[in-house]
Amino acid sequence: MNARGALFRVSVALAAALALAGGVRALRPMPDVSESLYLFGTMVEIEIHGVDDATARAAIAAVDAHLETLHRDWHAWRPGELESLNAAIAAGAPFTVDAPMAAVLTQGRALACASDGLFDPAIGALVEAWGFHADTLPEGDPPPAAEIARLVAAHPRMTDLTISGREVRSSNPAVQLDLGAYAKGAALDLAEADLRAAGITDAVLNAGGGVQVMGRHGARPWRVAIRDPFAWGVVAALELQPGESLHTSGNYERYLEAGGLRFSHILDPRSGRPVTDIVSVSVLAQNGALADAAATALSVAGAKDWPRIAAQMGVENVLMITGAGEIFATPAMRARLAPVGGDFPAPVSLVDLPKVSAPRCD
Repeated sequence: MNARGALFRVSVALAAALALAGGVRALRPMPDVSESLYLFGTMVEIEIHGVDDATARAAIAAVDAHLETLHRDWHAWRPGELESLNAAIAAGAPFTVDAPMAAVLTQGRALACASDGLFDPAIGALVEAWGFHADTLPEGDPPPAAEIARLVAAHPRMTDLTISGREVRSSNPAVQLDLGAYAKGAALDLAEADLRAAGITDAVLNAGGGVQVMGRHGARPWRVAIRDPFAWGVVAALELQPGESLHTSGNYERYLEAGGLRFSHILDPRSGRPVTDIVSVSVLAQNGALADAAATALSVAGAKDWPRIAAQMGVENVLMITGAGEIFATPAMRARLAPVGGDFPAPVSLVDLPKVSAPRCD
């Protein structure tokens, strides 16, 4: 679920120069400082506004070092902490993780519960069977139906995990963790904390299908756009308020092509098969991991059940695009959207969220 690439900045040129009489040099706003890093199988862009170059680059270097560590420790199929944890789970043994890993697993367990398991990082074995564990697009045939059925029948779930402090154990040895469905959102949450610790107040972080903002871009909010999944262009633009995260899960960039068919990387834990009818879901929230996980869960929930799952997960700003090109949005999200180029690609149908009780997971 890593190669989503669904969000990108809407560039607004700031050509400001104050011409003063008497030969005084023109004053120009301090330029933004930006750098690109390749992590989590995608390009991570960090842009900082309103501070000098040295301060910005020192802050970015600290974030880079932290994200490099997370990229190593959170990778399920390379030597690192998560791979060691998965080996311990398969052997039926407990494993002690570091504090950041314990925190991200605790959050992932809660998000999986809230989504009725439609978002579930415990299905790493299914992800691997389909070939979506690698950084490159998979090749070859889909896994045999019997193999999919076997992996689904093992019922790996995040709720099989018991997390006591930093000790993690699983009641089900079939659990194999893959954090790809929310790793970028969780990582951007931690990157934002790093920037704040460095004294940065205004910045935007962009990681593939996720954008997270801090403060403002001078006198205006940070402005982003949601990509059109059917053509090179955008569905809509919106302004993000300080602390907001926007994540999009789409089935159009990471996939398996076989037998003339395209199989999405977004897997339904109930069937073990890719989602077919939803091409894009965007979620706006105050937490990156929540927005990232919810975008996946709502893609799996589909056009009929996504309002209930959104309500259970506590997200109010949702935009969904189906394979037929239909666009659905919650009233809260529709109020934030602005068309680009005159109009939206299709009429936007409003969908109210039901009132539901959050599920309880033991």
